[in-house]
Amino acid sequence: MPENLRMPIVVVAIVLVVLVWGSLFIVSETEQVVITQWGRPVGRPITEAGLHFKVPLIQKANFFEKRVLKWDGSPNQIPTRDKKYIWVDTTARWRIKDPLLFLQRVGTVTTAMSRLDGIIDSVVRDHVSNNRLVELVRSEGWERARESLLEAGLGDYQIMMGDEAENDPEASAVLAKGREKITREMVADASRLLPEFGIEILDIRIKRINYVQTVQQRVFERMISERKRIAAQYRSEGEGERAAILGQMERDLARIQSEAYRAAEEIRGKADAQATRIYAETYGRDPEFYQFYQTLDFYKRYENPRGLFVMGTDAELFRYLRDREPEGDNP
Repeated sequence: MPENLRMPIVVVAIVLVVLVWGSLFIVSETEQVVITQWGRPVGRPITEAGLHFKVPLIQKANFFEKRVLKWDGSPNQIPTRDKKYIWVDTTARWRIKDPLLFLQRVGTVTTAMSRLDGIIDSVVRDHVSNNRLVELVRSEGWERARESLLEAGLGDYQIMMGDEAENDPEASAVLAKGREKITREMVADASRLLPEFGIEILDIRIKRINYVQTVQQRVFERMISERKRIAAQYRSEGEGERAAILGQMERDLARIQSEAYRAAEEIRGKADAQATRIYAETYGRDPEFYQFYQTLDFYKRYENPRGLFVMGTDAELFRYLRDREPEGDNP
């Protein structure tokens, strides 16, 4: 190949590679593409994955997500219908339904997020302001769940419902609307505003509801007071059970002791009667020997160094000593 043709061929090859490379693009399963020519969209959006072509240097492939995207709002302080100020933190799920319209009206996901901030925050604020706190916290079917828990034996469940059920008659009734229904209404209202941007809202959820700082401390104090009251009630019931058990124990102990004492007295009475009978039989056989034995037993058992008896020699106690003859006098 002549030297003068080598350079032009290399240049042409490079240009062809650049043109071919610029005309090919790959669309993945999670993407969708809109082709624009000089800034204006041409053709239909490409939603099928694979290798696709465009005019190089003139047309541009604009990629958009096909997957579900997440939106997280900033916590807002909103008053409820019953004039209770709360912090509401919400989240939503959305997707680009019409990429061509999305490109024309919004352009980028960042811009779409800012549009969602205004629309969803406004919808959430309207629905929170139009409903009571109990409806935002609880869901439909709460009363049935409460009855099931009461049937299961949770007697303190009514106490755990708080002062709201006691002060608000509507709060203790069956809820016609709860958090689930309110969030469905939020989705419906937002869905009427977002199609013009090529966006479809799929779900809106309330992540967290909390009292504002000025009310939160009082709520905590009330919760602590409620817990202390329930604890005092448990302690009182425990003391009552303890007193009942101790009383029953004392009654059983007194009954057992009484029965034991009665049985012991019966045994002792029978033993005394038998001993008396034996003594009487013994006395009847040799009264003189028995009297002599009793006198000797008195001599043996008498131990009282401080005691003093003053008796004459003719006292009955010394009869056996007095009548005893000295050994030396025996013939």
